[in-house]
Amino acid sequence: MKDTPWYRKLWVQIVLGLALGVIYGIVAAANGWGEFTDDWISPFGDVFFNGLQLIAVPLVIASLVIGVASLSDMRKVSRIGGKTIVIYVATTALAVCIGLSYANLVRPGDYVPEALRGELATQYEEAAASRQGAAEAMMEERGPLSILQDIVPDNVISSTSSNRNMLQVVFLALMFGIALLRIPKEKGAPLLAFFEGLEAVVVEFVGIVMKVAPLGVFALIARAITGMAGDDPQQVAQLLGALGFYCIVVVAGLATQMLVVYPLVLKFLTPIRWRRFFPAAAQVQLVAFSTSSSGATLPVTMDRAQRDLGVSEEVSSFVLPLGATINMDGTALYQAVAALFIAQSLGLSVGLEGQLTIVLTAVLVSIGTAAVPGAGIIMLVIILQAIGVPAEGVALILGVDRLLDMIRTATNVTGDLTVASAVAASEGQLSDVAR
Repeated sequence: MKDTPWYRKLWVQIVLGLALGVIYGIVAAANGWGEFTDDWISPFGDVFFNGLQLIAVPLVIASLVIGVASLSDMRKVSRIGGKTIVIYVATTALAVCIGLSYANLVRPGDYVPEALRGELATQYEEAAASRQGAAEAMMEERGPLSILQDIVPDNVISSTSSNRNMLQVVFLALMFGIALLRIPKEKGAPLLAFFEGLEAVVVEFVGIVMKVAPLGVFALIARAITGMAGDDPQQVAQLLGALGFYCIVVVAGLATQMLVVYPLVLKFLTPIRWRRFFPAAAQVQLVAFSTSSSGATLPVTMDRAQRDLGVSEEVSSFVLPLGATINMDGTALYQAVAALFIAQSLGLSVGLEGQLTIVLTAVLVSIGTAAVPGAGIIMLVIILQAIGVPAEGVALILGVDRLLDMIRTATNVTGDLTVASAVAASEGQLSDVAR
């Protein structure tokens, strides 16, 4: 059987779609095609994105129920769950520390001219007020144990009707799987067979949706470019120039997390070589980059983990849905850099106590961050309020947030794959396919 020609490989077609989307976006902005793009190009991106989101919840439910139920006893559930959470929290905390280190070293906020601060604040004042209002409403309703209240839903239908309640979906699936473990096998067999059938259907659905991935990525990138540029492509260049040091620090931090931290985890906790890991992760990263959603990328993440990295279905079905919900390394790193950047831009000093607060708050809020585009900004407002920095400062970074959101989501899903590989290796459930 011959190998698939390079030009027919899906990841090559996705890269081509991404490149053409960038080119089209620049041309569209230069020629004032923004409205045409919204009407005739963007819908294809929405179809692709909605298709991925459509299958995210049933995939999480089916895979987690099967993953937990397939474990022989509760001790195994506790062992794998404990390893997963410890590694996820550790990599997130390390990501925040990397972000703070770079922001303290470069001090990107010092490079923003005072006149530009006022211009950006005015331009994005309405959007900043909206994010601040959402964060304040969230904080008013939250107590010290709110995360426990958030995890346990009061209604099955409402908790599974939106990807924004993914933490509740994970809880439901975990409890359902644990309950299946505790009842006699003959009684649970029909339900388990149902979920196995559901998972098989969803996996096939993933294959169908991914056939339109190149077109979907093209449309999503085109919309992102025209959305930032409006009808003037120079606006993108001006924004990147004005906030250049901030963008460089965020990207450098994310690159360090992706190219240094994750390869070290792979080296010490798995037999997988980074030269094998990153080509396997490329398709997942491209989908995450274009959709800016870990949740929407989850079906692709699970498929690549099993096919290309050799992670067992038992481990991937447990670790990856959990990671799409609680593992936000890239988002937490970005929030740390953004918080210090805004403080520096406003001439405010954040001492050691404040930076420790950022570490703790960023790690905690990343656990509850919805795996959807733009959720990180609301969490950033909460961090700013925790360290006493005016939340209105988010207006300074909103212009480039979409671009950085795409990059940090790619980092998030890379972390998910890394941890899944590490847990699988520790359980002896990693095949030789990626070695």
